Formats: sequence, C-alpha cells, structure tokens
Amino acid sequence: MRVADNGTGMPPEVQAKIFQPFFTTKPTGEGTGLGLSLSHDIIAQGHGGTLTVESQEGQGTTFLISIPA
Repeated sequence: MRVADNGTGMPPEVQAKIFQPFFTTKPTGEGTGLGLSLSHDIIAQGHGGTLTVESQEGQGTTFLISIPA
C-alpha cells in the first residue's frame, strides 16, 4: 500500500528519526511521538512486513507499507 501527500515534505534529518519512539516535530504537549513507531513495530514485528518513507522537501511524502501474503 502506498499513502502519499503533497505537503511540505521532510528533511533527511527528520526522516532518519521518524520511526524512533517519542520522536516528534510537534510542540510540547501536542502528540506523543509514538504513532509511527507503533505502526512500524506492528507492521514489521507483528506481520513480517516493512514500513518505509520517501520524502523530498517541497514535494510531499509517501509511506510504503508491504505485508507478505
């Protein structure tokens, strides 16, 4: 599955951290930084799949989810 947007994209330093627990770019008190970390763990550990990101600043972001049959 591919989920894409046409937003502002992410710089490489943010992309490198987005699957780490408690990492967030939101202000303090707005979000826990667990959403992508939990999603990654569920897909990878729970289903043997992969969750990856492709993003370019100014061009949007695409998340790719692959789960074996």
